[in-house]
Amino acid sequence: MQMKIRQLAHIEDVPAEQWDSLLSNDYPFMRHAFLVALENSGSVCAEQGWEPAHLLVVNDDDSLQAALPLYRKMHSYGEYVFDFQWAQAWERAGRDYYPKLLAAIPYSPVQGPRLLARCEASRDLLLHYLNDGLTQSQASGAHLLFNLGEENLALQAAGWVQRLGCQFHWFNRGYQHFDDFLAACNSRKRKNFRKERQAVAEQGISFHWLTGAELTPAVWDNFYPFYAATYLKRGQQPYLTPAFFQLLGESMPEAIRLVFARHAGRDVAGAFFLADQSSLYGRYWGCLEEYDRLHFETCFYQGMERCIAEGLTRFDAGAQGEHKLIRGFEPVLTQSWHKLQEPLHAAVAGFLEREREGMQAYHLQARGYLPYRQTE
Repeated sequence: MQMKIRQLAHIEDVPAEQWDSLLSNDYPFMRHAFLVALENSGSVCAEQGWEPAHLLVVNDDDSLQAALPLYRKMHSYGEYVFDFQWAQAWERAGRDYYPKLLAAIPYSPVQGPRLLARCEASRDLLLHYLNDGLTQSQASGAHLLFNLGEENLALQAAGWVQRLGCQFHWFNRGYQHFDDFLAACNSRKRKNFRKERQAVAEQGISFHWLTGAELTPAVWDNFYPFYAATYLKRGQQPYLTPAFFQLLGESMPEAIRLVFARHAGRDVAGAFFLADQSSLYGRYWGCLEEYDRLHFETCFYQGMERCIAEGLTRFDAGAQGEHKLIRGFEPVLTQSWHKLQEPLHAAVAGFLEREREGMQAYHLQARGYLPYRQTE
């Protein structure tokens, strides 16, 4: 059968079972329900600078062969791969950097599959269409963020350039209890971890986890002020609307892990996580009052214990944060790929070659700050 390209203005224009059939596992961020919740809640739309332009490859019988979540972006916020300097350079040259094309999960700097394809032919057709589209549209370039790497060779062959980043992930190496993790650390760090956790306990704070059917509308009403507070404290508006959490709670409750920190009978902080069969993903946190060491306990130690309890092997607690290193989160290289209009592409390619060398050196150096015993 002959394959052809379709472009969608709404993710709901493709049936959920068709989209999800391209996924090889239960990775939550590429699930149809997650992308639908972003769009139907108004968190992702043209008015927010994220105009959906998803690409599909279908056969003559309309059977889905490949898919790519794609957006026409009018800014670079909510991406976590920073290209503001590229935009400034292009605009100084008298050119418009926006709109640009972005293949990513909005507001989610989380590694995972991006270009879903049943075969190389359908994948290559998507890339060819995207490359051709750059010369035919007003977009300054195309960007694919936080992919795992299955399509790296194809991207390189199509003229894209790689950018490296670094995050910090915690790995559960068969621990049965949190004390097993502590035993893997040097004595000074073990003492610091216990001291941090004790400081929270001595303030009379307890933690309560919710998932599945426990995620009622009232729970989300309780959580949203914590999420919003993190942005409002910085003078920013929250990226996600209250409706996003309500919709996701209805469509993907089994993937959600929500924890509240409780003091004197009331919730004072909350954190939102997603999970699949192997990993826990820390996404959003907030507090309305300040408590000593509460952030570390809620976002890090509680997540570690949850991984151990569920037998999950990896905890991705979010982008950036070198303070995670001394708490056992190991440096992990991430990647993105970029194809820009010339002559910007050539200039960026040279910059990224130097940046990759520096990032690889940083990745190795960062391991020296981990708390594990040398015999590990």
